Amino acid sequence: MFWFFFKNKNKMSEKTPYYHAVGKEIDVFNHAFQNKIPFLLKGPTGTGKSRFVEFMAHQLDKKIITISCHEETSSTDLIGRFIIKGAETVWLDGPLTTAVKEGAIIYLDEVAEARPDVIVAIHSLTDHRRELFIDKLGETVKAHEDFMLVASFNPGYQRGFKELKPSTRQRFIAVSFEYPEPKIEIEILVNETKIDVDTAKKLVAIGNKIRNLTELGLTETVSTRLLIDAAKIIHSGLPKRLSVHAAVVEPLSDDLQTIQALKDLCDLMI
Repeated sequence: MFWFFFKNKNKMSEKTPYYHAVGKEIDVFNHAFQNKIPFLLKGPTGTGKSRFVEFMAHQLDKKIITISCHEETSSTDLIGRFIIKGAETVWLDGPLTTAVKEGAIIYLDEVAEARPDVIVAIHSLTDHRRELFIDKLGETVKAHEDFMLVASFNPGYQRGFKELKPSTRQRFIAVSFEYPEPKIEIEILVNETKIDVDTAKKLVAIGNKIRNLTELGLTETVSTRLLIDAAKIIHSGLPKRLSVHAAVVEPLSDDLQTIQALKDLCDLMI
């Protein structure tokens, strides 16, 4: 399990992470934070969920601890464990315990991917109790005043596989994230990569075209993240078509016929 800290030390000295609001998600998040209500972000891969949380942490001047959940992520990974240090056995707080004690924002990215005991572990943090039970120590830790639990999941991808139970979803305030409308997505590409507007328009048009090709049966479609990657390598000098092939088409599928069809389509559009 890997986890990291992102601490906003001084708003005047640190660059604010770029984020373009697409609705009222900033207002909703602020009110969730003020009222100590957990926050759930729902939406496809690459729609800006993680960037949004990073942006809000900066706006609120709070430390953020991000956990990228996967099928092996357990409650022990989050809460902590005993480790051998020299001749002693010592307790090491996990990232969730650290956030609860220090008043950080903890972000559980793709929380539905984690093992079921993770959901059990966070239940008491998502209601009026706001406390974490550490069973290996027999202790209960009350959450710091500024602690906030934020989670995300992709309901489209996980439908039929791993889903959040209704009883879990109803413990959160939730906001859905979708791909931005073309005008906003073009602005995001230009701001993120400094690419020219004309090329950004063509990339966004490619993204929207592929998103509407439901007959291809793609598990995931073109995310804003993929378009940003394409824009970056175009801006650094790689030919446009090659950039789109490498950054947009190849990550979408391993089926040779699908890849070739998408390459042919993209070549006509850029």
